[in-house]
Amino acid sequence: MALVKFLNPLGHSGHLRLQAVVGSKAKLMGIPKAFGCSVSREKTYDIKTVKAFVIRLRLSFETILRKSEVLTIIHGKPNILERKKSFRLLQISLFFLLIQILPFASPGQVALSDEAEISMVNIGPYDAELWSSWGHCVIRVYDPEKNIDWVYDYGRFSFDQDNFYWNYALGTTYYKIGKFNNYPRMRNYFVSQGRSVREQVMNFTPEEVQKVFDRLEENNKPENQEYLYNYVYDNCATRLVSLVNEAAPGRVAYDSAFMTPGETIRDLMDKGLAKQPWGDLLIDLLLGLQIDKEADFDEYMMMPINVELAFAGASIDRDSVVNNLVKRTNIVSEPIPAPVDNGAFTPFNAFVILFFIVGFITNRDFKKMKRTRWIDGLLFTLVGFLGCVCCFLWFGTEHLSKYNFNILWAIPLHLPAIFLIRSERFQPFLTRYFRFTAVLYALILVFWALLPQPLHQSLIPLILTLVLRAFYISYDLSKKTGI
Repeated sequence: MALVKFLNPLGHSGHLRLQAVVGSKAKLMGIPKAFGCSVSREKTYDIKTVKAFVIRLRLSFETILRKSEVLTIIHGKPNILERKKSFRLLQISLFFLLIQILPFASPGQVALSDEAEISMVNIGPYDAELWSSWGHCVIRVYDPEKNIDWVYDYGRFSFDQDNFYWNYALGTTYYKIGKFNNYPRMRNYFVSQGRSVREQVMNFTPEEVQKVFDRLEENNKPENQEYLYNYVYDNCATRLVSLVNEAAPGRVAYDSAFMTPGETIRDLMDKGLAKQPWGDLLIDLLLGLQIDKEADFDEYMMMPINVELAFAGASIDRDSVVNNLVKRTNIVSEPIPAPVDNGAFTPFNAFVILFFIVGFITNRDFKKMKRTRWIDGLLFTLVGFLGCVCCFLWFGTEHLSKYNFNILWAIPLHLPAIFLIRSERFQPFLTRYFRFTAVLYALILVFWALLPQPLHQSLIPLILTLVLRAFYISYDLSKKTGI
């Protein structure tokens, strides 16, 4: 470590501390604004940036000295010789600083010491964000001899990337790896959110540690950072398993005792959504039969908690000597889980209230022999639009949305049908259409438990509402058409 202090000859209290790191990186920390530089704390810089900073620092000192000479002439006796000596001392210090930096300027991978460790850090769920409901996991590289305590994170994305929302809709979102050079700060951030943090230190040899580290550094190069994200098969959790398998190919054996026979991908997703009832409904609406297959080991690895359980029971074979994959586990934070309280505004309660409101309106319409058109327009337009979304996800995207049985009740044809209902030309057809729709909805409710795709339970009162209005629309139109 190169540590150099510059004492400002003019009495300023600034100093520069530079920590040289093996490779072509260095850290600039604690640089005061008096030097004419604004550098954020603990940020990593290339060696070219460090050189440029040193030059700028030198020029800033020179400017300060010139101003000081003018002020001295105005306010007191000039002492130019003393200031030139101070400036000469500054130049010598900068020279030795560059000498200490330059040996690390050559490109290449960092060679870790034998004390280096690789850890998998599991971070618990965060209920304030839907995408954090299943938790998160990162990789820690710790080498006390090289003063390295870095974190690699495969779960980063940016709303600013080109066509982010359109790519997200298509299921072609790109995530990226990122590196954070301060594990304690990251750890404290997650702890401050009330999340659990558990660290599993891998039982790796120095060669295996170096292999994982080299792979992380290679992935973190700008040209390699992005990867095509898939929430089941390629995410922050599955990438950790791939790294372990690459470090010891064919020598890691996992214990599947934590897996539940018959559990599907949808069941795994539901475990993280106990406090996200509307998010649970959204996933059950938009994802199809593809996630209702029994989950195998690789699909279990989509969840950070399952990766932790898999590592905890895994073993690694070295020359017929079997050892635990995890050397030790550090419990950093384990808050007591808060009880599940989703309040009154849940999807089921909302749809029950809707059913009673629509039932009241339908009863009033029947007594007055009329039809409240706006309620039908609103109800069947929204359901028809949802059906169009399901069709788009099924046929036009890479999401796991194919064979979505929600299309049985979210029928896209509702969208044009409800707007053609005033046309006398189409009314005979629509009389039969809404009668068939009402019967179909009734059959869905009867055979609900037999459907190959489990529909969300909160949809039952919504479909009852649709049955009610579809029958009434058919009844109202039959008075005109005689069908």
